[in-house]
Amino acid sequence: MLNNLPIEDQYKRTHLFEKENVNDLVHVLKRFNTVPKLNNIHIITSEKEPRIFKIIPNKAIVIGSLYLRKPVLALVYLRYGIEWQLWYKALNDKEEDTVLCDIAAFEVTRIFYELLPKEDKEKLEISGYTLLDLIKSDADYSPESLLANEELQGFHGIDNSNKAFQESWKPIVENLAKPTEYLLMSGGDLRLNIDEIDLLNKYGCRPFPRPDAFTFASSTATSVSNFAFDKAAKVRSILIKDSLKNGFKDTTMSYAESLKNNLKNLFELNDECQIIFSPSGTDSSLQVAAITQIITEKEITHVLIASDETGSGVAGALNGCHFENTTALNYPVKKGDKIEGFRPVDIIKIPFRDESGKLKSADQLDKEVFNVISETNKQGKQVVLHVMDHSKLGYQSPSEEMMQKLNKSEDLALQIVVDAAQLRLDPTDIQNYLNNDYIVSITGSKYFTGPPYAGALIIPEHIGKQIESAKIPLPSSLNQYYNRSDWPAAWSCSKNLSDGFNYGSYMRWNAAIVEMDRYYKTPILYRNLGIEMFCNFVEDSIKDAPFLEQLYSDLTKTDSTTVHEFGIRNIRTIFPFFIIKDNEALSVENVKKLYKLLNSDISEQFEGYPLETVRLAAQRCHIGQAVNVKYGNDLQSAILRISLGARVISESWVNRDISIYFRNIEAQMNQVIVIIRKIELILNTPDLLD
Repeated sequence: MLNNLPIEDQYKRTHLFEKENVNDLVHVLKRFNTVPKLNNIHIITSEKEPRIFKIIPNKAIVIGSLYLRKPVLALVYLRYGIEWQLWYKALNDKEEDTVLCDIAAFEVTRIFYELLPKEDKEKLEISGYTLLDLIKSDADYSPESLLANEELQGFHGIDNSNKAFQESWKPIVENLAKPTEYLLMSGGDLRLNIDEIDLLNKYGCRPFPRPDAFTFASSTATSVSNFAFDKAAKVRSILIKDSLKNGFKDTTMSYAESLKNNLKNLFELNDECQIIFSPSGTDSSLQVAAITQIITEKEITHVLIASDETGSGVAGALNGCHFENTTALNYPVKKGDKIEGFRPVDIIKIPFRDESGKLKSADQLDKEVFNVISETNKQGKQVVLHVMDHSKLGYQSPSEEMMQKLNKSEDLALQIVVDAAQLRLDPTDIQNYLNNDYIVSITGSKYFTGPPYAGALIIPEHIGKQIESAKIPLPSSLNQYYNRSDWPAAWSCSKNLSDGFNYGSYMRWNAAIVEMDRYYKTPILYRNLGIEMFCNFVEDSIKDAPFLEQLYSDLTKTDSTTVHEFGIRNIRTIFPFFIIKDNEALSVENVKKLYKLLNSDISEQFEGYPLETVRLAAQRCHIGQAVNVKYGNDLQSAILRISLGARVISESWVNRDISIYFRNIEAQMNQVIVIIRKIELILNTPDLLD
């Protein structure tokens, strides 16, 4: 029997695969997909030296069988070893600088440990393991203290005792010595934090892949795909290497600009358009508030259409107020307080629904919009009209006829901002908006299923030149929200913002751009057929379920057959529905409870049931979270949503074979049926909602 074997060749050998260990090993290997993938680094197990953990630079990691009998412990040690090798490769095998590898690998592994679920940490309530003991201790984790740590040096045997931590390494470690999944949840706000049990954030998703869940939650937020996560992890490795070679600041500035250029290329925009990154769609609204006050001296009135179906903090942001208690750059603030430097403005809200909860007609909304703009313009004010192109329930307003009427109006001080946060648009739609001098607010985390949050403003050429020539700087207090690199380099108004970098925002945009790229690489004919096929099926499936009641009606969905060119904005891709039990819609509380049960493995509640029922209960189903809507005229209820996301199309085209493509679309349609069946199962099990 061989003493040392590559880990992937271990099956059918030793007691490692005893029954009680297999489930733990499978559980751990699922998480192993978040560990960087390195070429030519072998992981070798040793039976001869069961307690060995050794790093052979740029060659291998040797781990003893004693670690593998405790799979979570092995995961932590391997995470350290692989990260160490990643930084060693980035240093081009410079043994004299391996102290950086020790420090960076320890910092990454420490954070990795903190992100483990509670049940895994409980399995690590052991001592006598050098790395684990150091992670769990209250010791000083500064580079200076780690420099002298002989135990870390003992893993690879290279003496670092006389080495110094270089000042140029500091920003690289601070920004990039973090696991990819941590970066994807940083630089947003507390809503991105994950719980310690299910590792889910407020939106029911994760900052690392969750392939075991059936996911149609693009109207809210989606866990990052394996494909996009791997691309983000690869980019992190490249950025580490480039930062060590070319300097951190130059590397990061170049990276931020490349992301903006990639977006321009995907949407086929001209170079004169400008892009401003923001951590979220609400942060983009705060940017709009700041921009408008530096390009006009008039009093400003923001007219917010769909105020009941946009982000909860948007109105506050437009009013120049803090919209959470912590900013994306982790500054503590007080929600609702005015941000220093913002002028007083008026906010006029135009909700989609009237006081009884009934959806207004397109004509009603158009009349409200026109009357408000006319009256405000008579007062000599600057009007900023926030147009909704796909709300969280799939609605648009004003109508195209009203938009054309406003465009032709003379002597109208009007700036239009399109809320396209859902980004259920084609590139031509964005181009048309920009050609009309509309500012377009987008995110990469809705339709395109990038990680939440990833916001951006696309500024048309004419408006960009106005901002560039503005003499008034942005409010200095925006240092708490944005960095200089988020804004166009040529603009002097943002010169006073921080020199820092929001790597969380960049990495989330990187993941979103990857999703956009593979979506647009699907041939347009197949893409559009797949969209129609999937959406028609979802609509029919909701209609056929007697315990579901669609919120939308045929009148609110554009008939795509009457449109000369197919456009995703012309068809319904978000399908909201009430859940009915005993001829009444569920209460808000029960809808939220059902949403969580859907997104969880509840098979323990069905012990002794047929295997098919147990499997249905175990299936995690992630759909759009609850939105409060009145059922009828008086009953306050809430709806859930099943939505088309770009990944339905791009992941179906992964084999680049037309017959397999449609079969893959059908497989995802079958997942929709499973979701509906699980809703029925929960409704038919009263104890679950009591």
